[in-house]
Amino acid sequence: MTKPAPIADVSIGGTSIRLGQFLKFAGLFDSGGDVKEAIADGLVTVNGEVDLRRGRQLQLGDVVAFEGRRVRVSA
Repeated sequence: MTKPAPIADVSIGGTSIRLGQFLKFAGLFDSGGDVKEAIADGLVTVNGEVDLRRGRQLQLGDVVAFEGRRVRVSA
């Protein structure tokens, strides 16, 4: 059984951010086009569940994962 990836905290300087914005801000993607494609293909999870909404509002404590990397929204 593989050990889950460690979770990196990424401070957003507020209380919420959209999923697409956060993926770029956290450095998981370089372009909005790549974000859009990965979300549409179901490759991104939020709190362990696939979410196909690029505009989903993330809150503090939410954990986003893509290709084994996990990042948590923090203040």
